[in-house]
Amino acid sequence: MYAVIEQGGKQYKVTQGDCIWVELTDISPEAETIEMDKVLFVSDGGESRIGTPYLEGVKVLGSFKTTAADAVVKGKKLHPTHFRRRKNSRSRIGHRQKYLEVTIDKIEV
Repeated sequence: MYAVIEQGGKQYKVTQGDCIWVELTDISPEAETIEMDKVLFVSDGGESRIGTPYLEGVKVLGSFKTTAADAVVKGKKLHPTHFRRRKNSRSRIGHRQKYLEVTIDKIEV
């Protein structure tokens, strides 16, 4: 069984036991689970259900390692560069996105 969920403006194909990195959201630091109810698609091998845009009554339950505060991980460091062909017109900045590491426990249909 797998599902396609929407979290943080992005879509993820998940199955039970998967470990995904989702956008950092406003969640209490003591939380141990997360409930994602924006499910777009569910398939269990033979039967498939497609939402318009979301499926009602279907949710995906995920958990963190220990708490939400410990599940925050940092992504790859990016260095966007701006260059214009004039004297002294170069700039370089650094950016490192934060994510939540979530393990998918159950897909409730």
